[in-house]
Amino acid sequence: MKTILIANPKGGSGKTTLSVNIAGYLANQGHRVAILDLDRQKSATTWVAARTDDLPGIVTLDSKKGEDYFTDHLVIDSPAGLHGKNLARTLKLAHKIIIPIAPSMFDQNASRDFLKILLEEKEVRQGKCEIGIVGMRMNARTRAATILEEFLAASNLPILAYLRDTQLYVNAAFEGKSLFDLPHHLSERELEQWAFLLHWLGK
Repeated sequence: MKTILIANPKGGSGKTTLSVNIAGYLANQGHRVAILDLDRQKSATTWVAARTDDLPGIVTLDSKKGEDYFTDHLVIDSPAGLHGKNLARTLKLAHKIIIPIAPSMFDQNASRDFLKILLEEKEVRQGKCEIGIVGMRMNARTRAATILEEFLAASNLPILAYLRDTQLYVNAAFEGKSLFDLPHHLSERELEQWAFLLHWLGK
């Protein structure tokens, strides 16, 4: 089983949006996918419950539906403020770590401190998991993207995607859908932004 951890200590950074859409992509590829929803709001759990039977199946680890469900991929939607022993335990599970960063000074300051802690963790130092960054609610070739690139310049961490601010994610989530469950003509522009991130996940 491959585990993907979505983490950022700041609330509202886009962790759940990334979690459910990554889970949706993997399920649409024919993989058996589970979500571990550690966030107190349980938004990912609500999203899974809203999925209809005609969509590729995804389970949550704490649901009865998930019993005896063999999983190819586990997506962990982590809570805000993940740190200390809880962070260390979660990192032991992770093969890939994705850190969403929103375009604000407050988000970047919180992310800077988190990245420093993360890069010092044993599992990361020993190369047991890979880390990538996603710019949330921003477009490439904008001032926000430039600032993010300058912010990350010394870390050598890859920017996997810039995902623009669009209601498409919000509207899809109301129906328990991901970007990858939508008709292609509706999601084509956003799918282009996901291309490198999905390639990185498949490595």
